[in-house]
Amino acid sequence: MKEILTIAKRELRAYFDSLMAYILIVLFLGFSGFFTWIYGSDIFFIKQASLEVFFNIAFWTLFFFIPALTMRLLSEENRAGTLELLLTKPVTDWQVIAGKFTAALALITITLALTFPYFITVSSLGNIDTGAVFSGYLALILISAMYISIGIFASSITNNQIVAYLTALTIGIFFQVIFQMLASAFPGTLGNIFDYLSVYSHYDSMIRGVIDSRDLVYFLSVTFLALVSAETMLLKKRYV
Repeated sequence: MKEILTIAKRELRAYFDSLMAYILIVLFLGFSGFFTWIYGSDIFFIKQASLEVFFNIAFWTLFFFIPALTMRLLSEENRAGTLELLLTKPVTDWQVIAGKFTAALALITITLALTFPYFITVSSLGNIDTGAVFSGYLALILISAMYISIGIFASSITNNQIVAYLTALTIGIFFQVIFQMLASAFPGTLGNIFDYLSVYSHYDSMIRGVIDSRDLVYFLSVTFLALVSAETMLLKKRYV
């Protein structure tokens, strides 16, 4: 655990030293704030004390931002040759992956915490469903963890950051869009399978205040599988 936290601190410091953290926070708050409070389908348009508009905007904003956050985690170190140096240290491949994952998730959590004034403002406008807000933020953290793990996997298979970004985005499109389209196209059992694989079917229920064990299992399973896949890629590099 100590090794994971050490790597996480190193990566988190690198985010802030390179201005990546500041850029992510400003852009995320800018996009989410604009579409939540100003654009035509904003909170004032729906005329109810709810953060559902924000959660729907964040759903797409994080989808595009997280691959940019993760694209350098392993690809840049692989390109610069520092990955091999890191792997010679007394740390396991899993600790390297977990440390980088923890740092990226911590940065996303900090960014989401900065949107808490949205909740305070909306709650002053009327009676807000606190349970739905908590469930919605939990859904954002879970979906972020899932896409971070996919981004780390994409970063582990190439030394080019742009390729890593596009690979993570391509994999994410299946979960974000394509599986939902296939679920609508195919009836019966096959349609149910695609519906379960779709991120939105799980995310939508959570932002409405419903926390189902199947949703938690889905997010945690995809996250774990992606991280294990990234670890496998590191293991191959260690012995190549």
